[in-house]
This record gives sequence, structure tokens and C-alpha cells, in this order.
Amino acid sequence: MTSVLLISLASCLLMANRAFIIRRCDLAKVLHEEQLDGFEGYSLSDWLCLAFVESNFNISKVNENADGSFDYGIFQINSHYWCNDYQSHSENYCHVDCQDVLNPNLLSSINCAKMIMSGSGGMKNWVRWKLHCADRPLSYWMTGCHLG
Repeated sequence: MTSVLLISLASCLLMANRAFIIRRCDLAKVLHEEQLDGFEGYSLSDWLCLAFVESNFNISKVNENADGSFDYGIFQINSHYWCNDYQSHSENYCHVDCQDVLNPNLLSSINCAKMIMSGSGGMKNWVRWKLHCADRPLSYWMTGCHLG
């Protein structure tokens, strides 16, 4: 009985720590359906590059920052400003729980990212996008993705 309980517990821990990775073209399809191609002047390729450099397409990624805040989800949305993780003070400008941006349906992540984008700076609000995607040819991110 004890060994069955330990195996069950180990399985739960493995599942809790398991990354949820979305395939590039599947993400492109979701972003297209949510009408992000051209949103605030950015292409689907910009969005795909952002998701890759921030989370490697990992919807369940959580990263702790030096200031004690956390970044959540595929777009690494910060808990200090954009979502509430109930661990520290949050402005919660997106009016969303940080756990919601880890949801595989991506709607909370997309809506919050759109809010971040709508402010000054657009995608330049994400340092990694600025370093790795800005002013670079990005059309290859859509290679092989059929959205029709």
C-alpha cells in the first residue's frame, strides 16, 4: 500500500512540474484566430518570436525575478504590474490572477499581452523581444504554418 501511495505521489509531482509546450504553428493558429496579426503594428511572426524568446513556447513557465516578482506563462507576464499572484504587492493592471495566464486556452495571456502592447513601447516592453526579435527578419517563424 505504501509503495502505491509513493508512486501516486511521485506521478503527481512529475505532472505538476511538467512543462506544457505548444507547437509553433498551433500557437500561430490561436494568435491568428484572436486577430493578433497586425495588432498594434506587429505581425504573427513578432508574436511567435516573443513567445519563443520569453518561454520557449512553454505555457506553464514561471520564472522568479531578482525583485521577488514572478513572470508567468508563454509571454512571461510579470506579477508586480500585470497579474496578481497573491505573494507580493501587484498593480494587477490586467485584472487577472497569474495562475490564469498559465491556462492552455491562452485567452488570459493574450488579453493581458494585448493590454501591455497597447501602452507605450509595444513589444519593446519585453526586453528579450527587443534584444532578439526587433529589427530582424522574422517571416521564417510562419514557415509551414497553414492558417487558412
